[in-house]
Amino acid sequence: MSCVAIVGAGPGLGAAVARRFGREGFAVGLLARDPGRLRSLVDGLAGEGVTARGFPADVREPEALAAALADTAGALGPVEVLQYSPVPHPDFMRPVLDTGHRDLVGPVEFSVYGPVAAVRQVLPGMRGLGRGTVLFVNGATAAVPHPERAGTSIAFAAESAYGHLLHDRLAPEGIHVAQLVIPGAIVPGHARKDPAVLAETLWGMHRDRQGFRHYADDLDS
Repeated sequence: MSCVAIVGAGPGLGAAVARRFGREGFAVGLLARDPGRLRSLVDGLAGEGVTARGFPADVREPEALAAALADTAGALGPVEVLQYSPVPHPDFMRPVLDTGHRDLVGPVEFSVYGPVAAVRQVLPGMRGLGRGTVLFVNGATAAVPHPERAGTSIAFAAESAYGHLLHDRLAPEGIHVAQLVIPGAIVPGHARKDPAVLAETLWGMHRDRQGFRHYADDLDS
């Protein structure tokens, strides 16, 4: 059995993706900082018939994140699908003229070092399977930089470039890399940005394997 690993799992999008992939027979590895929240998510998913395990990790600690993904594969099988979707800290979104070089350390750790560590950890398993999917989930500043959100604008641009490079390089190996840009907030009940709707979009990106960047909604929404 292979699994989907959701980095930055929470009760909204992460849980919805776990349910969607779980319906397709995937075991689910949930990675987040809070062990208590992970236990709650695992218990809730178990009640819905989804096989899930929680693995505490901070995406700003690359070695710990890699170790948690190794534990995920050891417990649930090779990671066939990696979703990288942690929610950025509010401090990452300072105005550009108020942003110094030290203010960019956190965003870069979060959106560059974390994804690189995660991908490098799961890639050998995907190659062993002969298939795999990497899904990056970002806000609108990944596509259009915002002067009041300099940290995410800069770091998401770097994450996007990394993902696009992977998309081009790994496609011949049967490993699909894609990005979902979600403008604004995830909104329960929204026609396009409800967690379950977004989970269906991400499942479709994994299934259909078409192109790199996808948009959950219009950028001006």
